[in-house]
Amino acid sequence: MKKNLYLLIAVFMVASMLLAACGGGTQAPAPTATEAPAAGDTPGVEPTETAEPTPTYLPPATPEAGKIQVRWFVGLGTGTDPGQQLDQKKIADDFNASQDKIQLILEVVPYNSATDTLSTEIASGNGPDIVGPVGWSGSNAFYGQWLDLKDLIAKNNYDTTDFDPALVNMYQTEEGTVGLPFATYPGAVFYQKKMFDEAGLAYPPAKYGEKYKMPDGSEVDWNWDTLTKIAKMLTVDKNNKDATQDGFDKTQIVQYGFDPQYMAPFHLADYISGAAKVYTGDKKGEYKAALPDGWKAAFKWWYDGMWGPQPFIPDGAKEQSADYASGNPFDGGKVAMAVTQSWYTCCIAEAGSSWELGVLPADANGKVNGRVDADTFRVWKGTKHPDETFQVLAYLLGPSAQALTKTYGAMPARKSLLEAWFNDEKTQYPFVKNWDIFTVDLVYVDVPSGEGYMPNWTEAWNRTVTFQTLMQNNATMDFDAEYNKMIDDLTVIFNK
Repeated sequence: MKKNLYLLIAVFMVASMLLAACGGGTQAPAPTATEAPAAGDTPGVEPTETAEPTPTYLPPATPEAGKIQVRWFVGLGTGTDPGQQLDQKKIADDFNASQDKIQLILEVVPYNSATDTLSTEIASGNGPDIVGPVGWSGSNAFYGQWLDLKDLIAKNNYDTTDFDPALVNMYQTEEGTVGLPFATYPGAVFYQKKMFDEAGLAYPPAKYGEKYKMPDGSEVDWNWDTLTKIAKMLTVDKNNKDATQDGFDKTQIVQYGFDPQYMAPFHLADYISGAAKVYTGDKKGEYKAALPDGWKAAFKWWYDGMWGPQPFIPDGAKEQSADYASGNPFDGGKVAMAVTQSWYTCCIAEAGSSWELGVLPADANGKVNGRVDADTFRVWKGTKHPDETFQVLAYLLGPSAQALTKTYGAMPARKSLLEAWFNDEKTQYPFVKNWDIFTVDLVYVDVPSGEGYMPNWTEAWNRTVTFQTLMQNNATMDFDAEYNKMIDDLTVIFNK
């Protein structure tokens, strides 16, 4: 998960320019794309990468006579940084040295041209055998091109017992078994203990099922309603009034209670309302956008959290300001709580030593709706060497998994590798105690993913991002009208 954020920042810039044509009302300044540390390929509002010299791309090896060539395409996600290229080349060299029948050829292409390159290769019938690491978003542009691995898994008696069953199930889609677990990024509540202490509030629970103790001593369920109430108490103006107190000045907020850190609308909807398929129909001309009512309510909760009488979420202009770490507000020390994925540990160096992890809130029915971002390696369905390609896949997911997940900065899907990953995290952040939450959260997988397939995926996703940009920057928009417009537009896009 690493590179799709470039596309997203560009989308946000374009969407910002469209705001004047999308609904009326007074608008806050449009957010600007700013630089921050690298993170995953999740196409929400993720941090951009710092400017660096254009990397040199390793040329593919020369095919060796007498061997079956298996091409490994890297570029749809992470893996293109110079150090990563060298690490991946070593993996390929090690595999080639381990046997004498297959030559694994590494093919690294620039992220910005990877989709076009892969499209051209597939259209010419010369697609690579294996592609990755790649997340749901990168894979969706090639929906229908991935091999169903079910028969190969059975033929090779591939052992999946080192994976949580929920992660294995995540890759069971209408296309078949499109992958096996490799890298995972579960979500959690990140919170600042010092801000809770200053407000005299109890910390979010560290275990699922625990109650939350309110200031009056009552114990309530830890759900999104409770989080909202606490977030308002943690939102403070320059006169030290919180959002629930008389005299609170919402125009002079200096600390917010919550931020949906690097989330897109569908991510937040997954967390609040639960995973769902977002369209009906089986073919072009019959598709129709069908977002659940709970998803609309989740978007409205976000909007009201920014613009309502008791705001507790920073709006777009505030979130993108230098005071709020230019798009990374929790790291900037101005936000008490954020919900985001485990990969966020990449981007939290400035948050101090007071942050901790809490469990995800439940919905109104007591159900926890988690999200798990995930990267894996996909096999092109046009491969001429499925058996040999599966042998390579097993090598990448097995003997090489620890080295590769470390190279990519990923939490490994294999249970046997988690202890080493957690030890690295504890070394970097020794003050954090609740790391086990990430392990527990692997159970709460969103199926289908919040980045799951929808027809004409890229354009459809970008339309939801335009809606998000409007929400974050227009204090007086007609929410219902703009939501309904997005639904109508999605239906048109699905059927293009």
